[in-house]
Amino acid sequence: MNVIRIEGLTKRFDSLTVLDDISLEVAKGEVFGFLGPNGAGKTTTLRVLLGLLTPTSGRALVFGEDLADREGLRRRVGVLLEHDGLYSRLSAYDNLSYYARLYEVPEPAKRSDELLEFVGLHDRRGDRVGDFSSGMRRKLGLARALIHEPDVLLFDEPTAGLDPEMQKMIRDLILRLSQKEGITVFLNSHNLDEVQRLCSRVAILHKGRIRANDSVANLRHQAATHAVEIELADAAEAASACQALTRAGLVSSCRANSATVVADLAGGSSGEVIKLLVNSGIEVEEVKKVVRSLEETYLEVVQHAEGGTERDG
Repeated sequence: MNVIRIEGLTKRFDSLTVLDDISLEVAKGEVFGFLGPNGAGKTTTLRVLLGLLTPTSGRALVFGEDLADREGLRRRVGVLLEHDGLYSRLSAYDNLSYYARLYEVPEPAKRSDELLEFVGLHDRRGDRVGDFSSGMRRKLGLARALIHEPDVLLFDEPTAGLDPEMQKMIRDLILRLSQKEGITVFLNSHNLDEVQRLCSRVAILHKGRIRANDSVANLRHQAATHAVEIELADAAEAASACQALTRAGLVSSCRANSATVVADLAGGSSGEVIKLLVNSGIEVEEVKKVVRSLEETYLEVVQHAEGGTERDG
């Protein structure tokens, strides 16, 4: 079941096209990463999904409905955008208590205390939020998004400004919510290492258009060069290994770093590489295909888009 469905969504502000005919789907329980440079249109997409902005054309649906038309459905959605929605003059506890009552949460006091404990702010429960650091506000904003136990979470940079321990805690929380409770998470983030750890699929948005949309694994493999990393038993043989592979025409380039040789294959296979090195008297400990990180893949997609070409998918 697709919890989020965006179909041919376009959003213009006067002559400026912010979103240009984008389409994507997010399944129940999935952690979906929505990536792109600043100004790509990510936050606009979230605001259209929430019913805060009206599309110029196309649709953005949650549970098959437009949130702009179904106010009651918004109770199933938790949101943490750039602006955390907190009241600076209220205490941390009063902020959560207010939202708990707004969402008609059973036992609002208990739920508020549970979340303050969870995000590590219980000892500051009575302090005025206007005196909080940006990281503390982000923690409280996360608690506010979870106060009513939503079925869908829309997150915009949820770990921004947090210390590494808290970042890990939120990553673990997102995975638990997705895997054990079936909650769907739509995640905007510039932290590509975090997205790679969390998300099963991602879409990359650039200048209002989706340039790639696939599983993280597929995108990384599609972007991979035909390269292998070879671990040798003796670092002194690395230069000889590169020379042998180049002379045989199996590689287009080869570079050595201590006992590790990275070679770009030129039509040859990793099996042929191993065979040649062994026959040359060079002891090989391990050969593995080089797969790019999501960050490298993302940069390649954006660079292609800047150059006016697009990747498939």
